[in-house]
Amino acid sequence: MAEETSRSVKTIGYIGLGNAGFSMASNLPKNGYHLVVRDQDSTKVQNAVSQWSNTASGASPSAFSECAVIITMLPHGGIVRDVLLGESGIGSSLRPGTIIVDTSSSSPFDTQALGKDLAAHELHLIDAPITQTYMHATDDGRSTLMVGSDNAEHFALVKPILQCMASYIFHMGPLGAGHAMKTLNNYIMASSICALSDSLVTGQKYGLDPQAMLDVLNVGTGVNFPTMDTFRRDGLTRKFNSGFGLALLVKDLGITEDFMKYSGFETNLPGVLRGYLQHSLDVIGKERGKTADHTECIRGWEERCGGIELKRTATVKDIPAEDFEHRLKGLNRK
Repeated sequence: MAEETSRSVKTIGYIGLGNAGFSMASNLPKNGYHLVVRDQDSTKVQNAVSQWSNTASGASPSAFSECAVIITMLPHGGIVRDVLLGESGIGSSLRPGTIIVDTSSSSPFDTQALGKDLAAHELHLIDAPITQTYMHATDDGRSTLMVGSDNAEHFALVKPILQCMASYIFHMGPLGAGHAMKTLNNYIMASSICALSDSLVTGQKYGLDPQAMLDVLNVGTGVNFPTMDTFRRDGLTRKFNSGFGLALLVKDLGITEDFMKYSGFETNLPGVLRGYLQHSLDVIGKERGKTADHTECIRGWEERCGGIELKRTATVKDIPAEDFEHRLKGLNRK
């Protein structure tokens, strides 16, 4: 039923062609959908139109009037609201019944409020923020989406579209549940980053080799996403080019703080993590910090450890397949 219904969706609007948004959107024309795209950077729009088939520029709000589904991938919920309901927003040009899927990293509470305001215009909101099994999994439609939806039929309608962009789709609950899971995911990741950064600078100061430390962690109980991916590939090489911004991570931890307070749970950890990462932004500098990669946060730790610089890994080695094979065998032991 859902598969047949999805065929009625011919044209999709896609707003936000940043690092993740551009690669996510690229998977939709490959699967036969027509796209109308918009971004603050007109060059990205031009690149999408020239590189992908069945893709047009959404320069004016009316360009989205034939879209049955709109997907947003923007820095935060405030921008999502402005794009939809602001003075120059596209909301007034959308047909009643249009479904909006917000894949941005937003506050679950802002998402719920936006959903109510959109409902007054007969527009339906679903939140479906992204996480990844490895950085740039979006390039091949192999990311993970955490979905919040109040309406089973709306979710069924957009699910085939989401499956073009993600290998793993989890319906977490009603509207806002996807963004709640997203903030907790990023909170856990940020905890790993800060503990790893503490360990790398103090370990090197003691005499340990940073790359050897990662090698141990990746076959030990301290393994985490930064040790296996981002800090292995972009941190210790000092490429600082994972594709996820440091300022965005600081923003996400602010959402985590609000989420914990709303839940009535007392914890200082989100604020502590945000403080350390904000210090890294201050060390990097206000202007460059706007676009700094999150792996460059290590500069803040280096500064606090007396101005040391972590030993650079010249060449990233592949992780041996047997490391995963024996890990999987152990994890699935009876």
